[in-house]
Amino acid sequence: MKSYQFEEYGAALVCNEMSAPTVSGKQVLLKISACGVCHSDVHLWEGYFDMGGGHKLDITGGRKLPFTLGHEIVGEVVAVGGDVSGVKVGDKRVAYPWIGCDACSTCESGNGHLCNRPQALGVDVDGGYSDHVRVPDEKYLLDYGNLPHELACTYTCSGLTAYGALKKAKRRADGGSLLIIGCGGVGLAAMSMVKSVTDATVYVADIDPDKRQLGLDAGAEAAFDPSDRAQFKELMALTGGGVNAAIDFVGAESSAKFGTSVLAKGGKLVIVGLFGGGFSMPVPLFPMKAIAVEGSFVGSLDEMNELLDLAKSGKLQSLKLDERPMNEADTALKDLAKGNVLGRVVLKN
Repeated sequence: MKSYQFEEYGAALVCNEMSAPTVSGKQVLLKISACGVCHSDVHLWEGYFDMGGGHKLDITGGRKLPFTLGHEIVGEVVAVGGDVSGVKVGDKRVAYPWIGCDACSTCESGNGHLCNRPQALGVDVDGGYSDHVRVPDEKYLLDYGNLPHELACTYTCSGLTAYGALKKAKRRADGGSLLIIGCGGVGLAAMSMVKSVTDATVYVADIDPDKRQLGLDAGAEAAFDPSDRAQFKELMALTGGGVNAAIDFVGAESSAKFGTSVLAKGGKLVIVGLFGGGFSMPVPLFPMKAIAVEGSFVGSLDEMNELLDLAKSGKLQSLKLDERPMNEADTALKDLAKGNVLGRVVLKN
């Protein structure tokens, strides 16, 4: 099989050929038809997260090189282990990638995506920038019905991440206002499903005018430039003193600061993005404004099933996809790192 891998952190992806993995027990071999390219792939490829103040979180430990990125995976079952009963050769499935150890209390509670010993596809073990991938258990393969496979794969990360964040913001946003910060791939995924999750009035914010327009095209009531003080005042006036909830899909120091600054009393900011940097605010403002700040990391297997049910029922809007051949994985990754992407990049075999 062919896999597009990095052999050193930050180095160009190269095409390596190897034998396809064998399967046993509950394992399943998937022939990959498409794989999304996520901004977290950029951080994994670089080998660190920016923690602000010149500090970096090294994430190179425990990952064998060369390594295959890619966690938004869809494909066809081509081999199954002896204990597999729920899928068969020829079935077309998306792979839930956020796999834990399956033995700890966190995994047993249904939150394997938060496991301290993760085995996530394309993050901890080889993933989808390839033509085959081994999935450790059939339970992680989900039926996507008649959805286009290029779209279905995006639900396993950008879609699931957006859905998990919207659920966390829902109680504060329902009947009020919600601000989506960042109209990149995940922010637009949130826009595609927001009307099916909450009845809030939805606004978007992005420093890029083209991305603001994408947010408006996706149904936002209005769009704002977070770097423009006059537009900040306009947003505060429009909402009568701030939004009830905001979701930061950028995760930068500036976006988090903006997110907390536009919250109404009792509001909540959910931080999703991993751009990096530090963040601080005066402690008294937390109780004085009764605000909450919460992090959100992808979503559970149960939430993945909920999201696919919504998608298969036709309750989600379409997404802007940038489809490219798998052999352009290196270019796609670098374009994403430079911010030269509108919508969601999907690599196809």
